[in-house]
Amino acid sequence: MTTFARGTDTLTRDALTVLQPGFTGTAAPDWLLRRLGEGLASVGLFGRNIASPGQLAALTAQLRAERDDVLVAIDEEGGDVTRLEVRTGSSFPGNHALGAVDDTELTRQVAAELGRRLAACGVNLNWAPSADVNSNPANPVIGVRSFGADTALAARHTAAYVTGLQSAGVAACTKHFPGHGDTAVDSHHALPRIDVGPEVLAERELTPFRAAIAAGTRAVMSAHILVPALDPEHPATLSHRIVTELLRGDLGYDGLIVTDGIEMQAVAATYGIERGSVLAVAAGADAICVGGGLCDDETVRRLRDALVSAVRSGELPEERLADAAHRVRELARWTASAGRPGEVAADDEVGLRAARRALRITGAETFTPLTEAPYVAALTPVANFAVGAETPWGVAAELTRVLPGTETGSFAGEEAGTQALAAAGARRIVAVVRDEHRHPWMTTALDTLLSARPDTIVVEMGVPQATPRGTLHIATHGAARVCGRAAAEVIAGV
Repeated sequence: MTTFARGTDTLTRDALTVLQPGFTGTAAPDWLLRRLGEGLASVGLFGRNIASPGQLAALTAQLRAERDDVLVAIDEEGGDVTRLEVRTGSSFPGNHALGAVDDTELTRQVAAELGRRLAACGVNLNWAPSADVNSNPANPVIGVRSFGADTALAARHTAAYVTGLQSAGVAACTKHFPGHGDTAVDSHHALPRIDVGPEVLAERELTPFRAAIAAGTRAVMSAHILVPALDPEHPATLSHRIVTELLRGDLGYDGLIVTDGIEMQAVAATYGIERGSVLAVAAGADAICVGGGLCDDETVRRLRDALVSAVRSGELPEERLADAAHRVRELARWTASAGRPGEVAADDEVGLRAARRALRITGAETFTPLTEAPYVAALTPVANFAVGAETPWGVAAELTRVLPGTETGSFAGEEAGTQALAAAGARRIVAVVRDEHRHPWMTTALDTLLSARPDTIVVEMGVPQATPRGTLHIATHGAARVCGRAAAEVIAGV
């Protein structure tokens, strides 16, 4: 593909404006600063870019020194998907825990505090909340990222989350339109499909998005999923019928539409990132998220040039690209005029309060809290791409704090139960699982542990679908650090 010379012509600037790229490192590279000067209007941050709140604030200040109205986006859902606290685990429970409590004012408070912390670090666009109705328990990528399987519950908490987040001056980006909950495939790896009729889609999948729009969500993220009832040929991100006719037309949404990561295999494997980006903008998307995987200047150049070439060839109307760029700039103007961090009162304990309220405990009436350090056997599945493998989870760290000397090990596979028994020795066992219902080997391991050691305590940190068992069973509805702390407090009786 032809590389266009650096310039400030409107077409080239618009092409850069609709990109939301990522980068590596904890300081902005020279190429990114140069692109901001050329028209790039957004930057996406991931866990690899964050070491501390102070470092993040310095990074966003560096970006704004180059362009004061830059949109700084992040994938900070709280709960299992955290970037602010990627190395420690989140101070906030995720959506599933908030849905389990079902107190919309608490959800609003959690989102407001999360927004306050983001704004204090210079972040003004959050790719959250997930409005997906987790109607398929086998879903490998949504799960605890959803408020739940009940449509009305998901809708009211999505609205509360949007309201809370935006009260801090951080734009919400409600995802994954038109709904990723009824899928059994992770779109990071392949193209999922939802095979239900339009009536079910309207009543189930779309209801939380209607609530988000009514609450004033400033952005919506499209999903890389095939919904044959709406468009039998194109993934939602690339579908004019879904993005423009349904979201813009039928639902009356007028804010920014952002794609999910364009390099995800559900799009990239079939269309490639250049063609995928062109088709997405043509379908009605305003911003192309890229950088979770591809995060360099060459990627930005490729996508910029693909958009410019598509306009020059007549494949992409120039007016459509200009409209997309205009919506990006409009959101930047909103963030500049929205509230400041100091306008939202700090509430450092709201996440822990929520995590404690989210616990569902079976067997508490006969349980005696531990006074001696146990052995924590973490039955560990492969983490999905959105969560990532770098964020710690479980209860071991928090149990160590209240019961010094606690030991732990991670186990997986058919021999996990036998291996955990051998490692635990005579110590009391705390078995920690994540979505037991999706992992037969995990069920086998628990069978082995409970047969040999009936006094084993079980902590389920995923979606609690399996029957509670163990001398004490704690469902935390998520694996955030505060969920682990809340569970540890029950186990140790503190």
